[in-house]
Amino acid sequence: MGKLSLTQFVTLDGVYQAPGGPDEDRRGGFEHGGWSVPYGDDDFGAFMNEVFTRPAAFLLGRRTYEIFSGYWPKQTDPDDPVASKLNALPKYVVSTTLDSADWAGTTILGGGAVMEVAALKDRVDGEIQMHGSGKLAQSLMAADLVDTLHLLVFPVVLGTGFRLFADAVQPTAFRTTGSRTTSTGVSIATYELAGRPEYGTYE
Repeated sequence: MGKLSLTQFVTLDGVYQAPGGPDEDRRGGFEHGGWSVPYGDDDFGAFMNEVFTRPAAFLLGRRTYEIFSGYWPKQTDPDDPVASKLNALPKYVVSTTLDSADWAGTTILGGGAVMEVAALKDRVDGEIQMHGSGKLAQSLMAADLVDTLHLLVFPVVLGTGFRLFADAVQPTAFRTTGSRTTSTGVSIATYELAGRPEYGTYE
């Protein structure tokens, strides 16, 4: 049985929308695209390279798939640890609107995301990696299907945009298994799913 990991970039106020460029995602009139770019450094790159040493497959939402498929197939350097894995390994995209997928090794998962991904975890051995795909991530976290969360928190507040942990989120406890801070101040923490929160009092 596979395990599902999520690597997600967020701002201090929890925004995940359009970290990589001005035109990546302008839904809702979002004007702050590309907010993660000034914080890229060797520490950030090293962490991402580590992440990409482990996958057996990738799981993506439709929007993230379209962004990735427009860029990564053109990166053909066999020594690029990110491109080599993304281009070679199986990719699964959850979508009810995507009719076809031209990126080699891609399978479209239609229907209910929770049922499809639960079945995918049952039949894939190893780590299934999800990158970005915030809306899909919310659905899967609500169903306790995300086993590992790599949360990269960038030291910027935007005030608008789609947030990862929105209202009515499922109360969930995690166990911290790793943390580091990059030279530009990005806080990177790894959490493992631990179940429901426990409560107490300081009285």
